[in-house]
Amino acid sequence: MAEKTDAKQQSAGDKHGEKTQQAKPVSRRPQPQVQKAIISASGKEVRGVVRLAGRDLRGNLTIKRAIISVRGVGLTLGQVISGIAYEQLKMSDNTMLGELSEEEINKLEQVMLHPENYGVPVRMLNRRKDVITGKDSHLISTDLAYAVKQDIDHDKDSYTWRGFRHTYGQKVRGQRTRSTGRTGMTVGVLRKAVLAKAGAAATAQTGAAAQAAGAAPAKGAPAAKGAAPAAAPKAAAPAAKPEAKK
Repeated sequence: MAEKTDAKQQSAGDKHGEKTQQAKPVSRRPQPQVQKAIISASGKEVRGVVRLAGRDLRGNLTIKRAIISVRGVGLTLGQVISGIAYEQLKMSDNTMLGELSEEEINKLEQVMLHPENYGVPVRMLNRRKDVITGKDSHLISTDLAYAVKQDIDHDKDSYTWRGFRHTYGQKVRGQRTRSTGRTGMTVGVLRKAVLAKAGAAATAQTGAAAQAAGAAPAKGAPAAKGAAPAAAPKAAAPAAKPEAKK
């Protein structure tokens, strides 16, 4: 009997274990897919992310597109710098940024930082005749943002008109502010608010004066409390027209 009971308990335990195993929820999370390496037309492996001039860019961008994505380089200058990069690094138009080695990326950054040394005209630089140094240079990325901030602070400290406009958050280059760019207190809105408030106050004063005039008692006889106001005299009936003689 003891062996039978042990066998029953063991079989019950096995069934219970099977039920618990079946009751476990199956995770439906998508399994991470292994990204395939991108191979360029030249047969080189393309890196996914490349850091150029302090910014992380996708490796499948072309050289020209990557240069234009950097702050401080526009379309025209980007086209000129990309042409110089093609000559210096001996690349084609379809070369991707992820194909370049670290040395080639450093050379590309040098061309972007000092384009005047590679034959770029001075008129295309964004920092001509600097206030401190007096030289022509080109700034990109965080250097450009820092220089612009320093220029704005200099205008504010010099109490110039541009500095005042920057301080009050208004437009600096003579743009229209009557209908667009209205930040802060504006004259038109303030005037309308004052006129509306004055009109409401005048209406309230006239209404109170009219109410006081209608409830005033007659001269010489103070009005009794609770007495009804005197009824207004009725207008006289119009005279009857004489009948026409036959």
